[in-house]
Amino acid sequence: MKQFSVALNVILLLAVAILYYLHFSSGKSTAQVKKSNSPAASASAAQPGGQTLIAYVDLDSLNEKIDYIRNKRKELETEQKAIETEWENGYRGLETQKNNFLKKGESITQQEAEAFQESLYRQQQEVDGRKQNATQKLGEKSYKFMDDMQKRLKEFLQEYNADKNYQYILTTGTGLDYLVYKDSTLNITDDVVNGMNEKMKAEKKP
Repeated sequence: MKQFSVALNVILLLAVAILYYLHFSSGKSTAQVKKSNSPAASASAAQPGGQTLIAYVDLDSLNEKIDYIRNKRKELETEQKAIETEWENGYRGLETQKNNFLKKGESITQQEAEAFQESLYRQQQEVDGRKQNATQKLGEKSYKFMDDMQKRLKEFLQEYNADKNYQYILTTGTGLDYLVYKDSTLNITDDVVNGMNEKMKAEKKP
């Protein structure tokens, strides 16, 4: 379960890794959003003409504070736990069958032993096969979520950047921190978290 959680966090980090080197044109798009009062937005407005505008986002905060990502992670972890539980129950059932069979003791014939062994092996293969299929489907679901998250973030940032004109938005986070120095006035994480939460809540409304 711990290994799955680590792998899932990597997937979710990759889902937002599009932020790492996302280049925006300095021209405004037709999509407009509310102007932010964040320090990062103020800093961008204060930049002299012709100077590169850069901001950064903390991936760990996006994973923990964007409701959509947090809820989806819990959902996937619950499904993974159910898969593991079913697999463990299957093996416990096989163990019970084996113990009950062995209780027969010396009365077991070689033919019966071979038939039981073959049946137990076949059932074991079925238990493992169900786990493999379920895990594969869960992996496909996780990657679909990743693709969906990438699209949602890209759409949001294109709107967000309409009146900011950032040319580069970089990322920082556990295992992906390539920024050796970070000016906190360039941190737009709160803007992204709040904006994404509001956007997704609005999408759920009828």
